[in-house]
Amino acid sequence: MSTHQESGGKGAAAKQKPAFWTTPNITKSLVVSVVSMFLFLVPVPYQGQWTIGIGIVAEFLQAAFENYLPQFMTGILILSVIGTIVMKIAAKSGAAWTKRPSFITELLDVNWFWGLLRILGAAFAIMTLYELGPEFIWSPATGGTVLFDLVPVLTTWFLIAGFLMPLLLDFGLMEFIGTTVRGLMRPLFKLPGRSSIDALASWMGSGTVGVLITAQQYESGYYTKREASVIATNFSVASIAFSLLVINFIGMGHMFIQFYLTVIVAGFVAAIVCPRIPPLSRKEETYHEPVGKQISEEAPTGKSRLRWASELAVEKASHVKSAWPVVINGTKNVIDIWFGLIPLVMGLGTIALITAEFTPIFEIISYPLVPLLELAQIPEAVEAAPAMLVGFADMFLPAVLGSGIESELTRFIIAVLSMTQLIYMSEVGILLLRSRIPLSFLDIVIIFLERTIVTLPIIILMAHLFFF
Repeated sequence: MSTHQESGGKGAAAKQKPAFWTTPNITKSLVVSVVSMFLFLVPVPYQGQWTIGIGIVAEFLQAAFENYLPQFMTGILILSVIGTIVMKIAAKSGAAWTKRPSFITELLDVNWFWGLLRILGAAFAIMTLYELGPEFIWSPATGGTVLFDLVPVLTTWFLIAGFLMPLLLDFGLMEFIGTTVRGLMRPLFKLPGRSSIDALASWMGSGTVGVLITAQQYESGYYTKREASVIATNFSVASIAFSLLVINFIGMGHMFIQFYLTVIVAGFVAAIVCPRIPPLSRKEETYHEPVGKQISEEAPTGKSRLRWASELAVEKASHVKSAWPVVINGTKNVIDIWFGLIPLVMGLGTIALITAEFTPIFEIISYPLVPLLELAQIPEAVEAAPAMLVGFADMFLPAVLGSGIESELTRFIIAVLSMTQLIYMSEVGILLLRSRIPLSFLDIVIIFLERTIVTLPIIILMAHLFFF
């Protein structure tokens, strides 16, 4: 933490004009923060739906290169495997460069588990692209969904979001908004004010972008282990655009207002309850060890919250001396995601969809839900139960399974629940496991079930009110 922040509460010293408070720094912070707000946080209409600036660019790129993205990313996945193998061989031979900490060694020097998943992801991509091997791997419902539907979206979204994220994080917007709304976020959710930006970026853009922001903020020393775990699993909400897609796919677009109101109410309750029970409540209140605590949102004596927020924002921007480090950091973000995350999405995502589509696992584990749904007077409870748990594999699967159910009440409940569970392995779960946020696979499973248990009664109650 800066000496300015540490001495902020010392009476007269707090009233002095800081050295970084100059016109160029103020202008830099203000201009870039406004631009990043329009890119990441401000909703804009686009092709009949609401999205954000980076979403417009990402969707344009996806449409322009739609026919080439699966082949391009298959090549990236193959390069990821080759790079990992070369790194392992070089490290085993004692090459000096492999022992020096660097971006390349961190990217390619992974343990055997993640290395195996990279190989699996590349193999699945090749099999799906050329329809090789067993059909259950490359079918449109499994590998085809991941490679042709999911991977292109993630590739373009993370290209734009990853490259432009330094504009959001490095020029003071997080400091300004975080300090300003601290009085709301801290008592309600026991979180720093800046966590509101993660939620907004998710709400208007993409839940995976919200998780990406959270992971970077944790690694930079702005969230504790508990805070990062809570934000990633409770505030990386599904975007309005995706919510519209789900409710229309399930044939109930005419009830979008009731649908999204239920999502908000149930999600709000879960965000209050889940962080207060294990495993989230047992996460440590310590910061990422290599960097330590870097946050100061509480205004010192003698300064208004607005003035303190402005000073923190300008101070943050003052550390950026040129555009070059911003470009380098953005490029590293994109390479890290393309080479490190997308192979895992292809590997684990395909396995999750195979499990959901071709095994009875979700049907078996959903049996205990059937009598509870029947007790709550939910029609077609036997058909609905698997759809309420299959969202753990992929967020869109409940809508796919639920679309064949006749009862509007039941379809409504399934659609809302898929939005409030938040955690699904094809994207968010993999991103969490790969990040440094201290969440294990067991933690993720438990939190998914907790969110299901907490939100389902609320959803059922509101659904009965709307369909009375």
